[in-house]
Amino acid sequence: MPDKKNVPLSVLDLAPIPLGASARDAFHNSLSLAQQSEKLGFHRYWLAEHHNMTGIASAATSVLIGYLAANTQTLRLGSGGVMLPNHSPLVIAEQFGTLESLYPGRIDLGLGRAPGSDQRTMMALRRHMAGHVDNFPADVAELIGWFDHAGQEMPAVQPVPGTGLKIPVWLLGSSLYSAQLAAQLGLPFAFASHFAPDMLLQALHLYRENFKPSARLDKPYAMVCVNVVAADSERDARFLFTSMQQQFINLRRGKPGPLPAPVENMDNLWSPSEQYGVQQALSMSVIGDKEKVRQGLAALMRETQADEVMVNGQIFDTQARLYSFELAMQAHQSL
Repeated sequence: MPDKKNVPLSVLDLAPIPLGASARDAFHNSLSLAQQSEKLGFHRYWLAEHHNMTGIASAATSVLIGYLAANTQTLRLGSGGVMLPNHSPLVIAEQFGTLESLYPGRIDLGLGRAPGSDQRTMMALRRHMAGHVDNFPADVAELIGWFDHAGQEMPAVQPVPGTGLKIPVWLLGSSLYSAQLAAQLGLPFAFASHFAPDMLLQALHLYRENFKPSARLDKPYAMVCVNVVAADSERDARFLFTSMQQQFINLRRGKPGPLPAPVENMDNLWSPSEQYGVQQALSMSVIGDKEKVRQGLAALMRETQADEVMVNGQIFDTQARLYSFELAMQAHQSL
């Protein structure tokens, strides 16, 4: 059972583009959050790959990781995740090999199996509609084979840089598939409960019960992601949270867009069925003042026995977002 005080706290950043702002603004906001996260003692900082979403600026994940790494000193940076079926494993190995060579000991490669986009966008990514997801285990194994290569004879095809760099590889998931694969391969596992909480406990159990030690990891290591929106009062926090709720409504309506400004009342913005669906998807969210967040983080750690907790927060106002993450770390330190 992990000691709550020793459970690291990390950041997930989707580089949100607030309504009226630009991707450039989002990148500058991400840099401010990364630099603050480093000062506050967050363990790692991950960026997520999404495509054709005008409210999320982190599509070119490895490029953005490089920008943040160049402007921080010690913070671990990585992908949460790279959607591997969208890419050649060789290209990802080269990109993250380049990052690791520039910023040694600071780079994580988190891998997802989903496309992170709709079907038309998948085709624009040159992704075929059949076969690629089934290649995911082999693609992961190929990446690890390059990163862990230590023999005298080099493979016929190798990432340069990348070969032998032992870059940490994580599997990400929102269902049971990646939990089982992470267990089989002896890799750390991160569950996306911040938007798909339904199978969280089942996935963690499956991962831990079936884990096979590997050269990379001798025992299971599970990270759980949760939404946290913190403010000086619960009322203020719930007001800020309405931006994320609106974003999920728009996504479910097939109209993704910039992160909306918060509103005082959601009742006129969603139907009862939409309200139920959004509340279910965002049920792994801790909203409130510092004490409420402390209680929420403690309950999450107790229920999941997570080895690490990652915090996501889609907040419209930049200063409110920075303050929310600051309060989250204060709450974590008070456990």
